[in-house]
Amino acid sequence: MTPPGKLAATSFGTRLLVAVTAVVVGCAVSAWLVAAAVAPGIFHDHLGRAGIDQHSGEAAHVEEAYTWSMILTWSIALAVAVLLALVVSWVIARRVQRSIAAVTASAAQITGGRYGVRVAGPGLGREFDQLTAAFNELAHRLEETEGTRRQMLSDLAHEMRTPLATLDSYLEALEDGVRELDADTMEILRLSTHRLGRLARDITAVSRAEEGRDRIAAVSIPAAELIDTAIRSVQERYDDKAVALSGHARGAAIVFVDPDRMGQVLGNLLDNALRHTPTGGAVTVTGRMADSHHVEIIVADNGEGIAPDHLEHLFDRFYRADAARDRRHGGSGIGLTITRALVEAHGGTVSAYSDGPSRGAAFTVRLPAIE
Repeated sequence: MTPPGKLAATSFGTRLLVAVTAVVVGCAVSAWLVAAAVAPGIFHDHLGRAGIDQHSGEAAHVEEAYTWSMILTWSIALAVAVLLALVVSWVIARRVQRSIAAVTASAAQITGGRYGVRVAGPGLGREFDQLTAAFNELAHRLEETEGTRRQMLSDLAHEMRTPLATLDSYLEALEDGVRELDADTMEILRLSTHRLGRLARDITAVSRAEEGRDRIAAVSIPAAELIDTAIRSVQERYDDKAVALSGHARGAAIVFVDPDRMGQVLGNLLDNALRHTPTGGAVTVTGRMADSHHVEIIVADNGEGIAPDHLEHLFDRFYRADAARDRRHGGSGIGLTITRALVEAHGGTVSAYSDGPSRGAAFTVRLPAIE
């Protein structure tokens, strides 16, 4: 008996060859045994029907010819069958083994941090093509995730560097007696600590939202009420910047959502629109029935707009279409990520659209409607 260790060490191709050979030989032996058991009776029966005495020399000669023809034909047939089985199984085994080896090697490279590897389809059927497609998609997503992680760490370090440097320089100046702890110094120190605190809160918020740790206390509420509440909460800031803000809902659309969480969603979108809409611009919030099963709430502005190649990345962590612009406006690059996570927790989707720079932008929240 083959030890388990040696059996586990044998390749797939060897196992396939052994299995196919065993099946072919087994079928041939079974057929031979059946023929040996059944054929003589049928042979002698036909001799009797032909009027040939079974004990005659003529019958013996015919029987010998029949026996040798059976042995010869079965031997040749068995040899050809085994040979064909070995060739076919060897070819299939080689192709499967190459495919598996390619996946194994690529997986090892991914483990080593090289996410750009891809596996070609072996052409062995739909299942193998689906396997390689799934593997390549996995590698692609890991590559994107790793890129996002590196960018996130880089942006996070940059966000922290400025307030930390400010704190360090002012504290050093206080220690050296260069500056006094007056109201202006306290204000600068407080702004730096607030910036760090906001960054920490945003990171915590997006992690909780994406991991589903925020509790959703959903109730039935008209979309118009959500819009009115969101507008009232930001109206003062819009007035201060002289940006017009209006909202309306078409029809009696009712959604099943957590008002606080959805208020956070609309608040994030309205804050984002205000940051990127110049003085004298306008922002509108519209609620409408998209179809019989969904409600859409659209926050649209006529501000700076978004380049097409940035649209699909807007909801990624720390992604900024214009990093310098967003830092100037005070954005942390996490608000839209929180927005997407909260909308998805309600079973909805959020998307962005823009005709391009300087042509405004629209963010659409799509939620299940209560019929």
